[in-house]
Amino acid sequence: MKEALFYTKEKDGAVRCAICQRRCMISEGKRGYCWTRFNKDGRLYSLTYGRVATLAISPIEKKPLYHFYPASRWLSLGSLGCNFRCPGCQNWEIAHRKIDEKATGTEFLSPEEAVRMAKNSGCKGISWTYNEPTLWFEYTLESAKLAHQEGLLTNYVTNGSITPEALDRIGPYLDAFRVDIKGFSEETYRKFANLDDFEGILKVTRRAKENWGMWVEIVTNVTPTFNDSETELRGIADWIVRDLGLETPWHITRFFPHLDLASLEPTPVRTLEKARQIGLGAGLKFVYLGNVAGHPGENTYCPKCETLLIKRSGLSATQILLENGKCPKCKNLIPGHF
Repeated sequence: MKEALFYTKEKDGAVRCAICQRRCMISEGKRGYCWTRFNKDGRLYSLTYGRVATLAISPIEKKPLYHFYPASRWLSLGSLGCNFRCPGCQNWEIAHRKIDEKATGTEFLSPEEAVRMAKNSGCKGISWTYNEPTLWFEYTLESAKLAHQEGLLTNYVTNGSITPEALDRIGPYLDAFRVDIKGFSEETYRKFANLDDFEGILKVTRRAKENWGMWVEIVTNVTPTFNDSETELRGIADWIVRDLGLETPWHITRFFPHLDLASLEPTPVRTLEKARQIGLGAGLKFVYLGNVAGHPGENTYCPKCETLLIKRSGLSATQILLENGKCPKCKNLIPGHF
């Protein structure tokens, strides 16, 4: 076990965790909502430091990050646990698991080994993904520092629930922040995450961009009867425009049935296309469809002259036509890192 970096000691041996915005009060011998933080003798410990449940070398398009070094490869690491436990989670086998003190079902990978593996595999950097990366913060922080020392980049694939103080600690060492925005109402966040207040997620996402210069992209998995109303989708689009800017990519992805939502149908493609039009109508310049392989909405087009710039199929960028980050036809500079 690794002692947590962010917590305060309270009365009667209890502690208050400050790694995510739930800020759980945890009695001695108990765990937080995520099951990864354990109060032992009045000290808070992480049970998942370095404990890797899922490891892969994967393309940046899988995150998805479309304006952050397209076609690059990343060492992608995930552990156990989540502070949301969404009812339709596609990674529920690791994210919803109740973790024992040995984090059974994982293998230990030190920060040094992770960085060495990324370099030896020709990766652009390290991505913490598959489950909520905030929950093994102590490990990702140490790994991110080492990665930067070795010339590697880093990214979080996150639900955005990290606390501002934790974000500020890792901010200098995190290059991209790919955030799930589940919806745009308290009702929707209660359904997905048993969370009443999502304003903190919006604020910390903006903080990642404005205070730390992280490259930010947003994903909304459009789930029938949960967050597919025009009001909900328009709320997300308008917020991205207002707080993150017109050039922030928004990924609208297709839901497929999993776990407690196995009885739902996959999201109709026409619903995704309508959502994309809502985003474009709000002024966003880059609105993408996901989980619809071969759809034109996967591709990047110049917002000025509509020239095809990056062609994608599923999880791959099959053709990149940018020239020094610019449209080859009209020389318009495309925002991002290319």
